[in-house]
This record gives sequence, C-alpha cells and structure tokens, in this order.
Amino acid sequence: MAKSIRIGGASGYWGESMMATPQLLKAGNVDYLVYDFLAEITMSIMARARANKPEMGYATDFITGVLKPNLQDIAAQGVKVLTNAGGVNPEACGAAARALIAEQGLDLKVAVVLGDDLLAQGAELGAGGYSDMFSGEAFPEAEKLASVNAYLGGFPVAEALNAGADIVITGRSVDSAVTLGACIHAFGWMREDYDKLAGGSLAGHIIECGPQATGGNFTDWHLVKDTIADIGYPIAEIRPNGDFTCTKPQGSGGIVNVGTVSEQMLYEIGDPQAYMLPDVTCDFSQVAIRQLGDDIVEITNTKGYPPTDSFKVSATYFDGFRAGTMMSFVGLDAADKARAFAEAAFTRTRRVLRQHNMADFEETSVEVLGDDSQFGAAGQSTAGREVVLKIAAKHPDMTGAGALLKEISGLGLATPAGLSIFAGSRAKPSPVVRLFSFLIPKADVPVALDIDGAKTDHEGTQRDVFSPDMVARPQAPLAPDLADPVEVPLVRLAWGRSGDKGNKANIGIIARKSEYLPYIWAALDDAAIRARFGHFMAADSRFDRYILPGCHGMNILIHEALGGGGVASLRNDPQGKAYAQILLDHPVPVSREIAESL
Repeated sequence: MAKSIRIGGASGYWGESMMATPQLLKAGNVDYLVYDFLAEITMSIMARARANKPEMGYATDFITGVLKPNLQDIAAQGVKVLTNAGGVNPEACGAAARALIAEQGLDLKVAVVLGDDLLAQGAELGAGGYSDMFSGEAFPEAEKLASVNAYLGGFPVAEALNAGADIVITGRSVDSAVTLGACIHAFGWMREDYDKLAGGSLAGHIIECGPQATGGNFTDWHLVKDTIADIGYPIAEIRPNGDFTCTKPQGSGGIVNVGTVSEQMLYEIGDPQAYMLPDVTCDFSQVAIRQLGDDIVEITNTKGYPPTDSFKVSATYFDGFRAGTMMSFVGLDAADKARAFAEAAFTRTRRVLRQHNMADFEETSVEVLGDDSQFGAAGQSTAGREVVLKIAAKHPDMTGAGALLKEISGLGLATPAGLSIFAGSRAKPSPVVRLFSFLIPKADVPVALDIDGAKTDHEGTQRDVFSPDMVARPQAPLAPDLADPVEVPLVRLAWGRSGDKGNKANIGIIARKSEYLPYIWAALDDAAIRARFGHFMAADSRFDRYILPGCHGMNILIHEALGGGGVASLRNDPQGKAYAQILLDHPVPVSREIAESL
C-alpha cells in the first residue's frame, strides 16, 4: 500500500488551456494526472459530432493537446493518466490514444470503461415510465434525444489500473471518479470503506475544476490578479485514510489557502450532507480545512455513507430553437433606449410571425447589463451612460427564432440614438438542448472494460443502501443578540462561490472566521434571499439552507432559478456563476466589536 499519492488536476472542462499537463509534469512530482472534460451540454455537443462522423464524439483535445505533445514525458515518468475524455464515444478515444502510442513507439496500456451510454435504449426507457427526478416531467420522445448517459463511479477505473492500465478513458463518469479510482487502486479501499471513499471523492471534487482551487473564480481575486497568466494547477496529496492536502507546483501563480479550497468544496454540491455519488454518499458538514503553510491546505474529517442503489442518468434532448444577440447603447438615458429598442424588436417580430401563421415565442428575455438588471429589486440603478442590451427568445421553429434576429438587424436606422454594435455577421438561431435527469437501477447498467482490445465485464456489488435517516443534521447557529448592531457587507465576513445543478443555483458561503457564522446565518434568511433572487426564481420555486459547522459555512440551494439552465436558458448567466457576487454586498448586522476589527 502506498503511503500517499499525488494527483494533479489538469483539466476542468472541454476547451480549457493546455498549460496544465507540462506544468504538472515539470514541477508537480505527480503519480497521476486526472482530466475532467464533460458537462451535460458537452455531451449533447459530442453526440451531434458523433452523428455527423461515427469516429467522433469525444474530447479531441485530449489526444491533440494532452497526449501528443506530452506522451514521451508521461511514459518516462511513469505517470498514470485518467480521464472522462471519452464522452459519448470512449472506444474511438481509446483507439486514437492507442494509435498515437504506436506512432511514438511507446509501450503503454490503454483501458476504456464502457456501459454508461444508454442512447440506443431511448425508446425502451421512454416506455419504462421514467420521469424527471426534479420536475416530474415525462420522458422525452426518443427521436428528440441527443444523449443518454449514466454517471459511473471510481471502481471500474481502479479495476483498469489493477490490470496494469497506464491510461484509463471513461465515458460519462462523475467528475471525481477518476481521482477516486486512483485512490481505490493505490490503497486497496473496499466498497464499505465509506469515510475513505468520501475523502477520496472530496479530493477529486477539489481538483476536478483545475485552478478554481488555486485562485481562479476566487472572492479575493485581488490576491491573484497579477499571477493569473501563470496560475498553478491543483495537486491533491492523498493519504490511505482519505485525508489529504491541496497544493500547487512550486513557483506557479495563484494561491492555495483556506478560502480557495473552501469555495471549491461548496461548489455545486446541493445538500452537503447527502452529496450522492455512485460509490458513496458524502457528508461534508464536519470537514475541517486548515492552512499548513504557504500554498498547502489540509482537508480532514470527511464522512461517508453507503451509496444509493441507482445510477443518476442525464439525458439531453432537442426542444426548439433560441436566438439572441447583444448590442450597446451609449449616452443619455441609455438603459431606457435599450428597453425601447427591445420592445420594438419584439413588436415587429410578432407581427411577422402572425403574418406567416407562426406561433408566438415560447419565452423571451431582455436584460440591460450595466443598469443592474441582474440585481432586481435589491439593486440600485446606476443610470449608466453605457449599457449592453441582451435580447433573446425561444421558438419551436428555426425560422421563427431567426425572424427575431432579422428584425433586430432591420431596426438599425429606426433605433433610439446611441446604438453601437461591434461589427460582425448576424447571429444565428441555435437548438435548445434541455436536460432530463432520472434514476435507473444499477443492475440495469452493465459496465465493462476494454483493455487494449480485451473486453471483460465489471462486477460491482454493494451491501448497504443509503437512507436519509443515516444523516444527523447539525444544529443551526443561534441568532446573535445585538444591542448596538453595525452593518457590514457580507464580503468582509465571508468568501462565496456559486454555480448550477441543472435548473438549480448553488451559493456556497464560508465565514472567514468561525465567530462570524451566526451573524451570516441570521442575515441570509428567507426574506433576504427572496429579496436578492426573487426576480430570478419561478413563482413556485423554493430554496434550502444547509449549515456546515466544520468549515464555518453554509450552502444555499435555490430551485427553479436558472430559466432552465445551460443552453435551455435565455439568461446572460444561465449557470448561476454570478449569484455569489450578487450576494456578497448584502448588509450583515454584526456587533460593534466585530465591525471595528475588520
């Protein structure tokens, strides 16, 4: 058994910079490199690519940008490479990797994990009565499906490593699965080692978004602004008990501190005490995060429970078209002029739609950026002299969506004064791709391995099943008794990061000091959250608040808050990335003593 392993997080999405691999190989002293390329929308893009060319459908950057220029160093150092770059066509990705290995005259074994792709079963699944696990909607029509993929876990990755694989390629696995697979292989963890599995999964979660753990998207961005160009990618050094440290290559840019790691831990996790993965249900509520030294943070005390008996499946399907564009207005009354232009554009387009007996828009969106339209009732208009108008709509037909773009262009000489446009061709309609999530029994998803052409079934059995009554919820902090309160902005007391989960917005808030948490919890109550985000939320949407005493944090989960999320949304921020920033200037009443100490 290894004493510890060092894993470098080298990619967080398809299209990220290719700087991580050479950086980590040169200065990281890593045993494994892990790459996350996938998101729900990425899967639909890859599915379209495969439909056009059967040999496509995977993250081609993995072959051309990761392996081709670095394969000699990877082989020389004996570094194992683990990735979900296979997308919807992992076998083709594996074949491309093997061809490159042969071309460079190397002796490396490639394993491919199979079984997640359920698209061929679309009609059967539709007849099976599956409904969306969040909205309850019926299963999409089979002919509209773009992708259907189950989220697999880390044990197949570990089995491939046990068989001697140097490179492991999966299709749709959870983002942390490749890191967890390395831990299972290195330490011999069993399926019932829930705390250890949770710790390995948290390590994977911390590094799965690359430099988001080393200063990217960080509340205290001013600490790293001069080093972003050379930002370091994260390294998790994991111990056999599941505890780990997070660091980065020496001499690289960015920063690793309690704030960067805490923000990433709370990023897009939903219920922090029931973060459900294929191999374990994680409880992060008591996780302790401690600074050990410059750019070294220790993460301990992760709790785990049995996994559920189901795999989560994400299907994407086509549902009409959307069209939109941006333009700026400059000068006096810029925001009012922008809104008048948008109103005229929709009036003209609806007239055209009626003339051609076409349906009305299913949804429209107008946002005036620079006039605090993102902040709703809680924002104060800046009466900006320069604003950007974002105008968009959904329509069942491409022609109907395109009509809006044509009429926007045709208003160029009839517009209120001050319109300015960065020159370029007219935008085009694009398909609306919706997400449909459901649960399927694990027994209905046979998983297999292909190791250099030899295929074997992966046998996975679990003894216990997660139940919500296994979780002991911590006591929420008591509201402080303030005789002489002083209001300070939340950012003085906390770090914050936000993101999405389908149509849900996650906002993680972490107190900079433990004594600040009761004041923050009291201030971010029902009324405060609805005042800040009510204009984003559906009329019947709800939200949940979760407390994490271990890291002095809280997670806010707002349901039905992203206009459908992803490319199904017309919003400027369809993934809720800016929601924490909207919240960080919220006034928090604190004691005079705390206010004077800030």
